[in-house]
Amino acid sequence: MSSEDATAPTKTNTDDDGMSWWYRWICKIAGVLGGISCAIAGVWNCVTINPLNIAAGVWMVLTAFVLFLCEVPFCCQFIEFANAVAARADRLKPWQKALFYCGMALFPIVLKMSFTTLFGNAIAFATGVLYGLASLGKKGDAVSYARLQHQKQGDEEKLTGTTDGSVP
Repeated sequence: MSSEDATAPTKTNTDDDGMSWWYRWICKIAGVLGGISCAIAGVWNCVTINPLNIAAGVWMVLTAFVLFLCEVPFCCQFIEFANAVAARADRLKPWQKALFYCGMALFPIVLKMSFTTLFGNAIAFATGVLYGLASLGKKGDAVSYARLQHQKQGDEEKLTGTTDGSVP
């Protein structure tokens, strides 16, 4: 073992958006499951004579297609623009994906509220929530929080002019 290996930081692999590899996989798996649930519920929603149900079902199938296209482009390998769309979706920030996925999942629910639209879009909405949580960033550790509190306490003491806790 060389000295370079010993001094190398032991950090998990993250990209510029701060998501670790395992959280990225969780988001992708949730996107696939959301696409499957949207597709099944969307087709089931289209089996009716109510035009709003048909419109909501078509939107749900479209949402499933977009989820598959953005999260797992190898499922759409026979579509020429699939890799270009997936590359562009990977460049989006997590909050942009969250807003996009949640918006696409909420539209059929607003269009026609039913059991099928609600539960068909739940996992797609959860995918958006996962990306939204990723945009908040990582939770801080206790040591840095304690340092921040200690520094804040020192700043307050300087403002009041006391160091022993007595009031002047």
